[in-house]
Amino acid sequence: MSLPVSNTAPDTLEVGTGSESRLIAMRVLKAKSGNRLPALVWLGGYRSDMTGTKAVELERHAAASGAACIRFDYSGHGASGGAFTDGTISRWLEESLAVIDHLNPERMVLVGSSMGCWVALRLVAELRARGEGTRIAGLVLIAPAPDFTSELIEPNLSDAERASLAERGYFEEPTPYGPDPNIFTARLIEDGRQNRVLTGIIETGCPVHILQGMQDPDVPYSHALKLMEHLPSDDVVMTLIRDGDHRLSRPEDIERILVAVDAMLAG
Repeated sequence: MSLPVSNTAPDTLEVGTGSESRLIAMRVLKAKSGNRLPALVWLGGYRSDMTGTKAVELERHAAASGAACIRFDYSGHGASGGAFTDGTISRWLEESLAVIDHLNPERMVLVGSSMGCWVALRLVAELRARGEGTRIAGLVLIAPAPDFTSELIEPNLSDAERASLAERGYFEEPTPYGPDPNIFTARLIEDGRQNRVLTGIIETGCPVHILQGMQDPDVPYSHALKLMEHLPSDDVVMTLIRDGDHRLSRPEDIERILVAVDAMLAG
């Protein structure tokens, strides 16, 4: 039984100052009294929000286990402020760090979906650089899309899309996930080059579980295999789902995700 989407207004956190200020919407489930399990932190995908199936089911599971759960929307997404077209990996990483610093969980399991996996890997790198890497108890990466701008978008740009980027600063692409097209900006692509993680060994210092559909039309499973090659020093498990798509939101997919989460909580 899923949790209903709350009708109450989410909590908000102001990130940035002046013209860069934006309100980030958060929904926080507190841990049960005396529960010492790591908090579950949801990091959503490109144009998704914290009311999606996987995010809500993660909170339901946290409630059942007594763990805390943190969901939030990046700027330009869901209930958060800011323009979507201002968004970059650096900007959304800044917001993710701000939420974690504000709520300050002692330990956490990061659960990322698609682009959220890229944000999760950058988040780990930033926390490790601050000497806080031990706060990460584990990573669950669903259809991971690190470096998707340089690895999956740029090599496949058409002449028309390149022209649109140069002339308008963005291009549009139809998506099967909604009526409005995806918008990819030159700013996002340029910033993506500065946030690449598939350039050498990635050290997370924690167990990692990757779940990837083999029928994913957006992120080929070869991309998940490439990510795994960059994680040679970590305890990595990969689950390839033969008939799985990009969303991995079917009941059987959710069950696999929650089993992976439980393994991290138990660790």
